[in-house]
Amino acid sequence: MAKITVLGGAGVVGTAAVRLLATQQEVFSEVVIADYNLESAEVIAKELGPRVTAIAFDANDISSIKTAIKGSDIVLNTVGPYYQYEKPILSTVIELGINYVDVNDDTGATYEALEMDEAARQAGITALIGMGSSPGVTNLLASFAANELLHECESIDLFHAHGFEPSEGPGVIGHRFYCMSNPIPVFIDGKEKLIAQKESAAFEEEVEFINLKGKYRVYPYPHPEPITFPRFLKAKGLKRVTNKGTVLPEKYYELTRAIHGLGFDNKDPVEVKGRKVTPYDFAIAYLIKRRDELISEESDKEPRGCVKIVCKGKTRKGEEQTYVFYLASEGIGKGQGLGMGTGYPAALGAVLIQQGKIKKKGVLPPEACVNVWHFMDLMKNALGIDDQTEEKKSPLIIESIDAAGKVKRMQF
Repeated sequence: MAKITVLGGAGVVGTAAVRLLATQQEVFSEVVIADYNLESAEVIAKELGPRVTAIAFDANDISSIKTAIKGSDIVLNTVGPYYQYEKPILSTVIELGINYVDVNDDTGATYEALEMDEAARQAGITALIGMGSSPGVTNLLASFAANELLHECESIDLFHAHGFEPSEGPGVIGHRFYCMSNPIPVFIDGKEKLIAQKESAAFEEEVEFINLKGKYRVYPYPHPEPITFPRFLKAKGLKRVTNKGTVLPEKYYELTRAIHGLGFDNKDPVEVKGRKVTPYDFAIAYLIKRRDELISEESDKEPRGCVKIVCKGKTRKGEEQTYVFYLASEGIGKGQGLGMGTGYPAALGAVLIQQGKIKKKGVLPPEACVNVWHFMDLMKNALGIDDQTEEKKSPLIIESIDAAGKVKRMQF
């Protein structure tokens, strides 16, 4: 039997992963929650039983990282922001020769991780990066379309809309500011490009989501898929990969963008009535307060969202064909937020590695090493998905659109 250590295991995403891993007794005999907040980790461990233990862990201290992961068969890293913690944690894991999974959604950290591919191969380990919802499940669905459904895959466009989680802390908003401050990777006309934020308005568009009413304005957003898809799906004739999204309520995201655009992400203090305040701290506090107010004005306050993946290409007969995948907050995903959507796929990725169903070595995104059928089968069993019961239905919806525009609903 095996031991898995979940770094940041007492956080929102980490806790969801730990809860699912605790049900996989036939794969993991021990699940370790490593977290800076030891008290919270111990509470979760006590609730889940003797197979789950807790240990103090500080991501800023390499010796603490080594102590936390020593003796592990797999490390699942949920510690963000990844632009700060991916490199030191992954390099330590490689040094100790331990298999690895994370939910890295930062572009800079993705480039850094991919640069460690050779070191991971030399160490004989599998480092599965970006194994959440998006990136993660989005990668698997896109690769399924490109490799199995289409003869040629010309474009993959990803669209996100989500929000109304019970709370949103400073770390989430701070990470959003970070992303809004960095260039956006896109793959256009068969070439990798970086779009400056000030140039991104030309790429905005209105998009419909299958489970959300109306249209939503989505904005280009830095994400790993436009970095990894061209590298690992290029043989299929890929010419375009984009990623765009918004946060709900829309007024809240528009306000966030406006405040960031005015320079309120600046951390240099200014004096206000005899007190030093940073624009950044003020902006975070104000946005948290204003978000609560905006949500209180809504009639439907339930967490909701959707990821839409549009894959266009051609059949073997040369006819145009489109496949659209939706990961919607419906069925078993109804009312679920970031934790389940991101933590569960990561936990399942770890299970697949331990079961020997992911054999490739190196630093790899999901589309490069995960068999989509293995993942979907495991997900169905682990989550108890049953399409005959409304509350247990799969959150995955698939549409096929032929050259004439005829839409057909598909079953996986």
